[in-house]
Amino acid sequence: MDKTKIIVVEDNIVYCEYVCNLLAREGYSTVQAYHLSTAKKHLQQATGDGIVVSDLRLPDGNGIDLLRWMRKEGKLQPFIIMTDYAEVHTAVESMKLGSLDYIPKQLVEDKLIPLIRSIQKERQAGYSRMPVFARDGSTFQKIMHRIKIVANTDMSVIVLGENGTGKEHIAHQLHNKSKRAGKPFVAVDCGSLTKELAPSAFFGHVKGAFTGADCTKKGYFHEAEGGTLFLDEVGNLAMETQQMLLRAIQERRYRPIGDTADYNFNIRIIAATNEDMEAAVSEKRFRQDLLYRLHDFEIIVPPLRDCQEDIMPLAEFFREVANKELECNVSGFSTEARKALLTHAWPGNVRELRQKIMGAVLQAQEGVVTKEYLELTVTKPTSPVSFALHNDTEEKERILRALKQANGNRSVAAELLGIGRTTLYSKLEEYGLKYKFRQP
Repeated sequence: MDKTKIIVVEDNIVYCEYVCNLLAREGYSTVQAYHLSTAKKHLQQATGDGIVVSDLRLPDGNGIDLLRWMRKEGKLQPFIIMTDYAEVHTAVESMKLGSLDYIPKQLVEDKLIPLIRSIQKERQAGYSRMPVFARDGSTFQKIMHRIKIVANTDMSVIVLGENGTGKEHIAHQLHNKSKRAGKPFVAVDCGSLTKELAPSAFFGHVKGAFTGADCTKKGYFHEAEGGTLFLDEVGNLAMETQQMLLRAIQERRYRPIGDTADYNFNIRIIAATNEDMEAAVSEKRFRQDLLYRLHDFEIIVPPLRDCQEDIMPLAEFFREVANKELECNVSGFSTEARKALLTHAWPGNVRELRQKIMGAVLQAQEGVVTKEYLELTVTKPTSPVSFALHNDTEEKERILRALKQANGNRSVAAELLGIGRTTLYSKLEEYGLKYKFRQP
């Protein structure tokens, strides 16, 4: 029998029983919860090895409320939403909070078991479920070079970048290319750890160490032994937790709560944050000495708006992923949709791009994605787009890149470059490019 426990949260008793029987036939242990409050009680007693399968709508709340509560409490179990087709937009929204997937109830019998097996396989291998795409843009290739030169060392690495840029993917790359690749990769969501929860989460505790400690628990440091400990959004750690981590890293040992013995550890630490860490230090929100320990080597992941040559290849990749996962047959993007994708500011970066493409493909079902299906809101970029013209030596290269990304459409290319269409025509003539690309 499979040891993975599945908590099924569903207020329809008959349907809940149906899902549990489906899982039990495949060897999974199940727990039924008909209310959000009951699910919370089960999760408070559960280990981190389980999986939650939840209905979107519950009598005393909804699945998204449960997911928010779990992440706030530091409970990182994989979370799957079951939904009706009419609720797809809300289900997609849940993915922003950390749900791994959503399954239409009509397809649960076909989709649930394969998805759970996929989650287990990836968990064992230490992989992230974000689809992986080899980005060929020049900016990202520089990042891959930095990964290559530092991966096989034991230097601590800090990965800096906005939310949704793929910092955890970079951390996985570092781990998978290192000599620790066959060992565990343990990811910690630092934003979900309170100062009270952190000591037990990182170092574990012995039975009876405090009220509610009904059994001995191993912490993240033990789980990551020999491998990599990934501290995601490390800038969110409380000052007390920072002090605790600094001491452990300096001494290369830790003590579980209630234990009388210290334990040495052999792990490589990778941290990531969207914070300006120098500002955090100057504002007394982050310890300078801990930052030194985490900052042997730095990798900066640029926002998607600064890697515009990657936008359409990524969009096409996510379209193919969406076709496969959602059983759709969408062949591409309309001209207006391409223009919208290329000129959008992407404040949510690659994560936002994936979500928008998934939702658009689901609505389109077949044919092409139109601009309306993308449902892009107008946002103002927080920094200039990467195609903006700076000086004579860069202009020709940037114009060529913009035209290539715009598929020869000069209006779109002019928007990417931040110049008028008339100015673009003058530049094309100046550089002898007037006939190189077709008229839109």
